[in-house]
This record gives sequence, structure tokens and C-alpha cells, in this order.
Amino acid sequence: MITENFIKIYERSFRDNWNLPALTDYGKNTSITFGLLARKIAEIHILLEEYQVGRGDKVALVGKDCTAWCIAHLAVMTYGAIVVPILQDFNPNDIHHIINHSDSCLLFVSDKIWDILEEEKIVAVRAVFSLSEFRCIYHRYGESAPVPGADDLERKFASRYPKGFSPDDVIYADIDNSEVALINYTSGTTGFSKGVMLTGNNLAGNVTYARRLDVIFRGERMLCFLPLAHAYSCAFNYLVPVAFGAHVFILGKLPTPKILLKAFEEIKPHLIISVPLILEKIYKKTILPQLSKRTMRLALNIPLLDTRIYAQVCKKLVNALGGNFREVIVGGAPMNQEVTDFLYKIKFPFTIGYGMTECAPLVSYDNHNDYVPGSCGRVLHDIMDVRIDSPDPYNIVGEIQVKGENVMQGYYKNEDASANAFTSDGWLRTGDLGTIDDKKRIYIRGRSKTLILSSNGQNIYPEEIESKLNNLPFVMESLVVEKNGKLIALVYPDYDAVDGVGIRHEDLPAVMEQNRQELNKLLAPYESITSICLYPTEFEKTPKKSIKRYLYSNY
Repeated sequence: MITENFIKIYERSFRDNWNLPALTDYGKNTSITFGLLARKIAEIHILLEEYQVGRGDKVALVGKDCTAWCIAHLAVMTYGAIVVPILQDFNPNDIHHIINHSDSCLLFVSDKIWDILEEEKIVAVRAVFSLSEFRCIYHRYGESAPVPGADDLERKFASRYPKGFSPDDVIYADIDNSEVALINYTSGTTGFSKGVMLTGNNLAGNVTYARRLDVIFRGERMLCFLPLAHAYSCAFNYLVPVAFGAHVFILGKLPTPKILLKAFEEIKPHLIISVPLILEKIYKKTILPQLSKRTMRLALNIPLLDTRIYAQVCKKLVNALGGNFREVIVGGAPMNQEVTDFLYKIKFPFTIGYGMTECAPLVSYDNHNDYVPGSCGRVLHDIMDVRIDSPDPYNIVGEIQVKGENVMQGYYKNEDASANAFTSDGWLRTGDLGTIDDKKRIYIRGRSKTLILSSNGQNIYPEEIESKLNNLPFVMESLVVEKNGKLIALVYPDYDAVDGVGIRHEDLPAVMEQNRQELNKLLAPYESITSICLYPTEFEKTPKKSIKRYLYSNY
């Protein structure tokens, strides 16, 4: 058990960092200090009391990333209730399902999302509060709600703290780390949704381990551009910096490269938490075209000159991301191997970690100075362990299995799924396939569910084929599937690149056939792609920007 109590970590942080900036809604000039954040949390505690929320009750939260989202999230946990964050990208039926399945008794929601929900489909919810000023927008209390609006809440707060609210008033629930603090749903769809029960110990394991890494400190800045309702962003874009006294700028809008680069320039963050797609887009759209020029290709073949060129490329990339960060931590999905190799070659300060919602989320990590290409870091020292379900874990691929402080309690109201998630001797089945080395660095090869077994018994990892295909001309993204015993690649073309060089759209099949031939030269015979089919739209993705492969399995 982690010795530091998860709730008390924030109690101390608010007291120690009272006058420092805590959260800012980027572009709106709305910042709050740790003291004001603590006050807002105290107001929500009064709200929860008035609506008779008990310790261990569930409170749902759905809305776009903003300071109000963070206030509600922390307020529920520090009160002693269980927060149920729901991704705003889920459709209304999925949101209804999660609210009901989780037994949530209250709902905090953005106004736009509330407009598409139906109160008669969430009958167990006593009241609904807008994330705009936390006013009550629906309740089941007849004509008068216990706390109808912000003004009424302010009066109750003034009555509770007649001498004003000070650091000494920050006293939170005495909740043991073994208790569930958060339920995070891995999907919204009925039949697929699994509510991951994360305890205070799981969350504290991530937060306290992050303190050892020396990558973010008191008073420093971070930019949050990944969805906070996801475990990866929630832990390292929000829970960790708030625990350390750092300042989080919340983007609150779609993280297009143009918007992100402007935000990086203005904020100059000290640490960047990203998914692979961001760096892959920068590489493909900005760096690769420059490196592909004839004069540049010739220069890169000249000893010493290539080193200077790569150093300049690295400097430009660092400056484009604000020029002030210690490292970029990449996680949430596999990164294209060509991009990984290039960033490593130019000595860009990045590292790739590994985790999953069921581990709140961190499993392995290496500082960028220790990063080994192809790996996703060493398993967390002292608090996590890893093994490979293989006769030779160093050379023969098997399922990655983990255990330790960060591992979930189980899935809410789903005993069968909980039992199936663990081995008979208590190790969590990750569903990922890979190997480890003698220092327990993890090397992922693919997902067990996506593994394709060839007719001659060879294991085929479609993600590895896609990584190579995505680097070929005019390919925006791809998906390799099996059909009638043959491998087919679905490709969504890069139409901007196609139009930029004047290729007619009707000529794309011929272009992709040439790509197929080049791709097969890079593959083993049993991995050969039979055909490339053009796909009309971008593939549907998860919030981590991973393709929802199951939607295309019967193509």
C-alpha cells in the first residue's frame, strides 16, 4: 500500500501553494489560484451535502475540458464520493447508459451536452448541475431545489465560513487509500462498457511515482490538450501538476497543429504530455518534406554535415514546442517506428511510456536520457512488476501481464469481466503482446485481439505493417485486415498531398498499387499485402486517437 494518502496529497498542496496559479482556461484569461480552487471545492462540498450525497456515492461528470471540470472532479473525490468522468465524445445513449450503470446520483454537465440528454432516461439522478457557475438545471425535489443557484450557494458558503476561507479550512474526507475513488469507463456502448474501479492507492501510486521523475516542479507550467476524462491525461495533465503546485493551462478546444503550436509558443510549458498522433503529424507535414528535397538528401550523406543538419532540425522542433520543456512524454497508443527512430537520431528529448486505464494508467517509463528505441520504458521500480506469458520472455512474444500498486480493483458490477482480467495467480492480463529485457523494459509488438495467424502458423502484427505503410507517399492512415485468408490494407489517402502535386484522384488506385509493391519489399512473405483498398473517410478513433479496429473487422 502507498504510504501517502491520496486525498491528503491535495489537502497539503492547496495549503502550501495557496497564492500560486493553479488552473487557466487557455484563451479566456480565466485563471484561479490554488486558494481559489480550494474555495470552489469547498462550495461544491456544501452542494453535495445539501443534496444528501453520502461517502461512496457516485457522481457523474461530463463536459469539455475546463477549470470547472477539474473543480467538480476534485471536489467529488475530496468529499469522499466516487467520481465517474464520462468522455464528452460519447453519444447520448452511451452517456445515459454509463450514468445508469454506475448508479450515479448526481450529474455535473456542460450546457451543450445537457441539451441532448433526456432526464427520463436517468431516473436515479437526483439533480443535475451546469458546469457554468454550478447552477442547478434539473432536480427531482418538486418546486424547490436545496441549492437552486450560484447566489444561494454563495450565501450558504458565507454562513459556513463567516471569517472567510483560509488554508486552515482545507480539511478533506478521511478516506483510506483502499477505497474506490474513481470509476473510469473504457467504452460507452452497452455490452462493451466496463467501469474500471480505481482506488486512492492506484491514483496515489501514479502521483507519488511522478514525483520521483523530476520532470515537473512547483510553479512550472503545463499545457493540457488531451481529454481529461481519459486516465492518461487525467493523471499527468491534471492530478500530478495540481499535487505538485504546478500551473495547468487547459486548451479546451480541438488540438490542431496550428492551435497547438501557437499555444506552445505562448505558454512555453516545462513538460509536454502527448499522444503519438501529434508528433507524427508534425514529422509528416513539416519535417519529412524538408528532408525529402534533393539538396537535403545529398547533404545528409556527407559526414559531419548530417550531424549539424540534424541538430538544427532538433532545435527548430524544440523551439516550435515552446523551447522550454525537459521532455515530451508520449503514450496512449503505439508510435510510428520511423518517426520514433528519426526523433531518436536527432536527439529530440522524448520518451515513450506504457500504461492502461486499469493501471490508472502508468505501467512503465524511462527518462528520455535512458530511453531505448523500440521500448516503452522500464516497469515502475518498487511499485509495479511485469512478466511475459512466454517460454522465453526475452525473445518469444507473449502476453504482457502486470501486478502492483497501480492495478485496478476490478470492473464495476461485472464479476465475469473482472475474473477474466486476471490470471489465476493474480496478474492483470493487459491484452498486449511483447517481450522484456533483463532490465524489465517492455517492448510491445501488438494487441492479442488484433493478432492475425497466417495459414502457415506465423504470427502477423498488423500494427507493424501499418506503421510501414503510413510512411509511403500519399497515405494519411491505414488499417490492415484479413479477408478470405488474405491481408488487405484499407487506406485513407492524404488528399492535401495528392492535390498539392497535381495527382488526379482517379489515378490513386495506381499510386496505391505502387505503394503496395514497395511495402511488400519491406515485409516477410507471409505478411504480404494482397491489395490496397481506398477508404472514403478517416477511420473512427478513440479519444486516444487509436483507430477503432473492431468497426472494420468485417470489411
